[in-house]
Amino acid sequence: MLLLLLLHKLRPSFTILSSSSYYSSSLSFLSSCSSYSDKKVSMATIDESSLRKALSDKQSALEAQGNAVRQLKSSSAATKPEIEAAIEALNALKLDKSSIERQLHALISNGEGAVNKEAFRQAVVNTLERRLFYIPSFKIYRGVAGLYDYGPPGCSVKSNVLAFWRQHFVLEENMLEVDCPCVTPEVVLKASGHVEKFTDLMVKDEKTGTCYRADHLLKDFCNEKLQKDLAISSEKAAYIKHLLATLDDLSAEELGAKIKEFGIVAPDTKNPLSDPYPFNLMFQTSIGPSGSSTGYMRPETAQGIFVNFRDLYYYNGSKLPFAAAQIGQAFRNEISPRQGLLRVREFTLAEIEHFVDPEDKSHPKYSEVADLEFLMFPRQEQVSGQSAKRVRLGDAVSKGIVNNETLGYFIGRVYLFLTRLGIGEERLRFRQHLANEMAHYAADCWDAEIESSYGWIECVGIADRSAYDLRAHSEKSGVQLVAQEKFSEPKEVEKLVIAPVKKELGVAFKGSQKNVVEALEAMKEKDALDMKATLESKGEVEFEVCTLGKTVTIKKNMVNIKKEKKKEHQRVFTPSVIEPSFGIGRIIYCLFEHAFYTRPSKAGDEQLNVFRFPPLVAPIKCTVFPLVQNQKYEEVAKFISKSLTAAGISHRIDITG
Repeated sequence: MLLLLLLHKLRPSFTILSSSSYYSSSLSFLSSCSSYSDKKVSMATIDESSLRKALSDKQSALEAQGNAVRQLKSSSAATKPEIEAAIEALNALKLDKSSIERQLHALISNGEGAVNKEAFRQAVVNTLERRLFYIPSFKIYRGVAGLYDYGPPGCSVKSNVLAFWRQHFVLEENMLEVDCPCVTPEVVLKASGHVEKFTDLMVKDEKTGTCYRADHLLKDFCNEKLQKDLAISSEKAAYIKHLLATLDDLSAEELGAKIKEFGIVAPDTKNPLSDPYPFNLMFQTSIGPSGSSTGYMRPETAQGIFVNFRDLYYYNGSKLPFAAAQIGQAFRNEISPRQGLLRVREFTLAEIEHFVDPEDKSHPKYSEVADLEFLMFPRQEQVSGQSAKRVRLGDAVSKGIVNNETLGYFIGRVYLFLTRLGIGEERLRFRQHLANEMAHYAADCWDAEIESSYGWIECVGIADRSAYDLRAHSEKSGVQLVAQEKFSEPKEVEKLVIAPVKKELGVAFKGSQKNVVEALEAMKEKDALDMKATLESKGEVEFEVCTLGKTVTIKKNMVNIKKEKKKEHQRVFTPSVIEPSFGIGRIIYCLFEHAFYTRPSKAGDEQLNVFRFPPLVAPIKCTVFPLVQNQKYEEVAKFISKSLTAAGISHRIDITG
């Protein structure tokens, strides 16, 4: 007389349901909003273009016919039947124009589709907040934009996602997990480039001082123009779509020029806007009571791994390749946070740094993912206005679309991770960064984007960062973050030798001698050869010492630079880094949307909001129900509950009968 519903067998529904077959349900709710097939989208684009052209032609004909009617009315020679016939033709053109407008309305994401998207989003968010999955932080004090609390079921979902992440990546790939502080000294983030370059472009209302993110204003304007301006020509629509596709490729000057071109003003006040300028997104703080040591709340977890590379490499038996991983909080002072969990000021990141020999980026397990096929969106297709297409991963790597095997391997592993969590295959794509999005040192970079009611949302970044990070920290700290490859037989190589003359440097720089010596020894070959040429021609050269924060004068007698042939028993090099970086909050929100659907109640008098989670992430794995309200069955139910707890299975017990 006791019913035990185990999720992995029956996938039960309680107010928040659990199952893996969620896709068709959520799709039916959104069927009038948008199509989730790239094939359908591309067909709609073709129809929209022809309709816009037809509308433009009809508008021209309408204006010409209107002029003809006015001329006939003003002419004394025109007869009444001629005027009536002209008016009838004018009315027919108006009807044709209205028909085309209605067809265009059906294709663009305005009207009923946009209303349904908004209704769907509100239903999801309202249910999440009512059921305490997450709520605005400090709610009783009216909250702070961009900060959210996870409630009990939200914490369970998050914990399950992170547990699967550890299993799928850390355990399966034998990664080294670390946990580093959130407060980071300024010198670390100067070396990484965050102090100087971790910025978004911001504009200000010139009268009120209210701040807006410049690219968001332009993006919103372009989307609204496409959705609401039915009279826009097909050429203008194509221009705006191309602009949206390449928005991240615009410099500050280009972005400012586009804002002026379209006459974009402050959304709330309609006041003019300033030119775009960079705003650093890091929260600054002080370390220690004196306030003299500047620090920042880390904007990512990766730097803690990079600065520990030497110890991790030793811990791994001085062998490459290996990967280190970290889960932790990160902080970004967003200009105008919106979209709930998708853009927040404090969030959880799960990041992997896979260190590999830059001369061999093959992966021993690459064949396990090479046959996967999913939506990929290379930069060439983005720039040319095409849509994402299903591509076999092995073909993308072999054709050079994806830079190397290891990067391809992690793209495949990310795909498997997200789809096993419950993300719909047709609503997941991998988009390659455009030229201006990608850092100058990166070899290649892809984003795993998930489609939601907000559009395509970047949730995971997978980048080949080359050797930039380790080199940057080596130069700034003076500590060599390198790996070695031992040769079976010694090799004769021509090598640049930089030999600082410590006696002369000591006389010239006294207490700073060590910093200058380390900086000279850490020079790149090209810089060293340039210095040698300048010293030979001029006798001295200006040299920047990063650890001193100033430029010093190096004379010819202070350093010897020459090339020598040597026998080497090992090769010393700086490893490259493949970095998959996961925005856990974004993944969870998209999962909520993909798991959501509505169904009628048993009475049929209302619609029920339901989350149908895959067993892997469901906050409650099973429920124990005594079918009869009887003391002995309640005791059995409690015994089963205790056994489930001991087995680590989250559950509920309902003894109300």
